[in-house]
Amino acid sequence: MNRIGYGAMQLAGPNVWGPPQDPEAARRVLRLAVELGVTFFDTANAYGPRVVNQLIGEALRPFPDGVIVGNKVGAGRGPDGSWIITDHPDTVRAQVHEALADMGTETSELTYLRLPGDLPGTHTDVPLEESLGVLVELREQGLIRRIGLSGASPELLARAQEMTPIAAVQNRFNLLDRSGVQVLEACEKQGVMFVPYFPLASGRLAGYAEPAGPAQRLGVTPAQVALAWLLRRSPAMVVIPGTANPAHLRANVAAAGIAADLTDDEVARLTGLVDESQATLGQPHQSTLDALTAAAERHAGDVR
Repeated sequence: MNRIGYGAMQLAGPNVWGPPQDPEAARRVLRLAVELGVTFFDTANAYGPRVVNQLIGEALRPFPDGVIVGNKVGAGRGPDGSWIITDHPDTVRAQVHEALADMGTETSELTYLRLPGDLPGTHTDVPLEESLGVLVELREQGLIRRIGLSGASPELLARAQEMTPIAAVQNRFNLLDRSGVQVLEACEKQGVMFVPYFPLASGRLAGYAEPAGPAQRLGVTPAQVALAWLLRRSPAMVVIPGTANPAHLRANVAAAGIAADLTDDEVARLTGLVDESQATLGQPHQSTLDALTAAAERHAGDVR
């Protein structure tokens, strides 16, 4: 698998709501990603809602060999466009079927269950065993091949693994936010793929010397350095930067070739931007809360 994937959230309309202004341009970006060698796509029923999954189906089906689409269920949108947890078993089951219909496929290669563990102020009264149990049931029926978690704590990951193998975990992690570091460590030990969302810190890297220095030396952008650092930070990482801009997409994919060019000293300085020993899941730094807001408002060029 190419370790630079594609996060499709930005293909929806403003505030990740409704269709994009130019749906065909969105479909061209998806096809370009495949042409550039991208094999992992990240999406969710909540993007649109359902709009992005429909665009993926229209652009890519039948999915090329080797292409995996990871789709999140268990999250939705409120009437005001807010992001909410929707993990009642009946809703989770319905969302899986909706995603299959929207993408025009009979089986989901990877379905994540969205958990509230990494977002402050969110919670659920549904036991993990009930919501995750639906995905296990659907996998046994052949509708899902792999199960993942999004927004998991190490404790929730361990509980989930008592029920089923977990193929991937998606949590926040980037140069400015290491709140998912404990989950990353668990994934590394167990051979689970770790998919950091907001890998570019929602465009908040400007003004930091640590990525700017290597970028100048290599003739690349700080954003490319940030993606390359993630690949160097852990072999478990598969990174999913998102953009609706073809030029940005090309630059993001090219970041894979930069990772080996970062010196060990540069990697150490980038890692030292944040004290990972103080990182706490579910209590992000204010810059991360700002980034979440910015992503929803579509102010950043490369959010996810």
